[in-house]
Amino acid sequence: MKNAMLEAVSLVLEKLLFISNFKFFSSGAPGEDKSGNTLYEISSFLRGDVLEVPRTHLTHYGIYLGDNRVAHMMPDILLALTEDRGLTQKVVSNKRLILGVICRVASIRVDTVEDFAYGAEILVNHLDRSLKKKALLNEEVAQRAEKLLGITPYSLLWNNCEHFVTYCRFGTAISPQADKFCENVKIIIRDQRSVLASAVLGLASIVCLGLASYTTLPAIFIPFCLWMAG
Repeated sequence: MKNAMLEAVSLVLEKLLFISNFKFFSSGAPGEDKSGNTLYEISSFLRGDVLEVPRTHLTHYGIYLGDNRVAHMMPDILLALTEDRGLTQKVVSNKRLILGVICRVASIRVDTVEDFAYGAEILVNHLDRSLKKKALLNEEVAQRAEKLLGITPYSLLWNNCEHFVTYCRFGTAISPQADKFCENVKIIIRDQRSVLASAVLGLASIVCLGLASYTTLPAIFIPFCLWMAG
């Protein structure tokens, strides 16, 4: 029962993270050729460097493998529908990405720097400074990334592009972005106003929709859980 509760909480947190960062997935719609408008100093990148692309709410990460190739984790629903590499190797569209996040399927794939960044600014090894961790040797970083190429389960909280990169770069899979989101959720839960707000919404749903199990149980259960957690 405890494991089922933890899985349910984890699922809810993932969906909240997905919804709160929806603009991240929507930035750069397919069909907009942004990658062709930006020139990158590829010669300045070293094999094993961490490349970071800041988006609206999140940062996307990859490992530079040399020769204009970047290994990065990308959710992609097409991986669950076909084994045709000719289709799956095409640049992942927003629709494929969003459905991949929902269905929790992804791959660690190799794209060009242009396709990886999609016209956005690229930061190099910024994680080294922000995490204040000692990086592994660049060649070992690149080899770790190459060994992980292929299909992988995806989770916004437990297995995203940042987990992949930090494992390759530092030997430990962590995601400060996911951790920060969880901390924000804790702050909201601990705020007693959340209990009151959920109780009011629950009562409103009962008034509007009637006294039924699908309205009464959430109206009682959610405020109670928030109160206990706070």
